[in-house]
Amino acid sequence: MLDLPFLPFCILLGGLGFVCVAFVSAWCQHWRGGFAWDGSAQMFNWHPVLMVTGMVVLYGAAALVYRLPPTWSGPKLPWKVLHGALALAAFILAVLGLAAVFRFHNDHGTPNMYSLHSWLGLVTVLLFSCQWLAGLSAFLLPWAPAWLRALYKPVHIFFGSTILMLSMASCVSGINEKLFFSLKNGTTEYKRLPAEAVFANTLGLLILLFGVLVLGALARPSWKRPDADSPDSRQ
Repeated sequence: MLDLPFLPFCILLGGLGFVCVAFVSAWCQHWRGGFAWDGSAQMFNWHPVLMVTGMVVLYGAAALVYRLPPTWSGPKLPWKVLHGALALAAFILAVLGLAAVFRFHNDHGTPNMYSLHSWLGLVTVLLFSCQWLAGLSAFLLPWAPAWLRALYKPVHIFFGSTILMLSMASCVSGINEKLFFSLKNGTTEYKRLPAEAVFANTLGLLILLFGVLVLGALARPSWKRPDADSPDSRQ
C-alpha cells in the first residue's frame, strides 16, 4: 500500500464510501424506478441501497475505528461504544434490507432463498449478528474475564474481516443477478452492455475497491495500536 498517513487515507476512504452509496442510490432511482415501502418493485430498491450502506460502508467504518490515532491512548470505552454503535447501525440497515426483499418476493409470489446470492447474503447477516453479540458480551459488558477476551480477540478480528469479504461478495453477486433479471423483455440485454450495465458494473468495482482498502488498512502493521498485545488493550 502507498505510504499514506492514516487520516488522509480515512478521508479518501470516506469519500469512496459516499460514492458507493451515491452510485447504488442513483442506479435504483434513475434506472429502477425510485423507492417506496409498499411491496412494489420500488420497495425492492431499498434492498441494494441498505445493504451497501450498512454491510459495506458502515461496517467498514466500524472495522477501522481502532486504527484512529486518538484510540491509541486514554479510555477505550468511548471507542468501544462507537465501534459497537456503527456495527449495530449496519445490522439494523441490513435487517431492513432483508425485510424489503422478502416482502417484495412474498407480494409477487417469487420464491425466497433459491439463489447463491440469497444464501450468501443470509449467511453473512447471520454471521454478523453472532459476531456483534459475541463482541458485545466479550468486550463491552463487564463480566468477561481478561483471559477470555484475550482468547476471543483474534477470533473476533478474523471473522470481522471474513464478514466484510462476504458482504462484498454478496453485494457484487446481487448486482449481477439484478442486471440479468432486469435487462431483458423490452430493455437492452445485459450482453449488449447498455448504460445501466456499465453504471452498475462500475458500482460493483467501487464496492470491491472500498472493501479491499479497508482490509489493507486492517492488515497494515504501522496503523495498528502500538500496545495491541498488552493486557490493557485486551480489556
